Amino acid sequence: MDAQATTAAFSRSEVFRELHASGCFVVPNPWDRGSARLLAGLGFRALATTSSGFAASRGRVDHHVSLEETLVHLRSIAEAVEIPVNADFEGGFAIRPADLGANVLLAAATGIAGLSIEDSTGDTSNPLFDFKLATERIAAARHAIDESGTGILLTGRSEGFIAGRPDLSETIRRLIAYAEAGADCLFAPGIRAKAEISAIVKAVSPKAVNVLVGSDFTTVAELRDQGVRRISVGGALARAAWTGFLQAAKEIAEQGTFTGLSRALPFADINRFMGS
Repeated sequence: MDAQATTAAFSRSEVFRELHASGCFVVPNPWDRGSARLLAGLGFRALATTSSGFAASRGRVDHHVSLEETLVHLRSIAEAVEIPVNADFEGGFAIRPADLGANVLLAAATGIAGLSIEDSTGDTSNPLFDFKLATERIAAARHAIDESGTGILLTGRSEGFIAGRPDLSETIRRLIAYAEAGADCLFAPGIRAKAEISAIVKAVSPKAVNVLVGSDFTTVAELRDQGVRRISVGGALARAAWTGFLQAAKEIAEQGTFTGLSRALPFADINRFMGS
């Protein structure tokens, strides 16, 4: 990034950090520039990318997009809006901490304000990285961010509840370790029970906790009252968009009627959010 872009990115990082300092905010997940601008236009104060939503937009399944494609995507989303953008950086596109750190440095140069690193391996027989290695990976991401001078916020994710290891004690052990290794925000996707959410918030306090909401099992007010600082929706908005698309397309294919199209937003309304 040039000096002006670096200054702007640092400013957004400061704003993003302030959002995590108190209260509770929703960070919805766009999957392209257009959806990012629509969400920013609705008044959300920050956004986060979604690896699954982006992969689907490329005709692929989650975790099948390259580092290079992801870096281009992050820069595209960050440049599309003026609010902070958090990057779903999956597992850092590397296993070894040193390699992960090098990739985080590349991501930090895209204009993002935050970045998450997860501990899942993609191997169903051994779904989580060894505890020591997983912690070292978070520490490497922290070191790379500090080296970048961008001030971006680091989120440490423990994936046990969505990777086949739904063990609350182990999840909390990992999140505490990730906080100690330098993560600013902690995230255990798949956690839904109030008692489990509260236990995580208490365990890592005063660090911020992100909760993933992909259905109607809770509300912003309920999570705020539990001490949750950040709420994301992952690929749920992308899935909702695909649902509307498929419903309208299936009607045309199967019935030869077009009633679903009558419910579509006019482009005049959409264009109001797109800018120049």
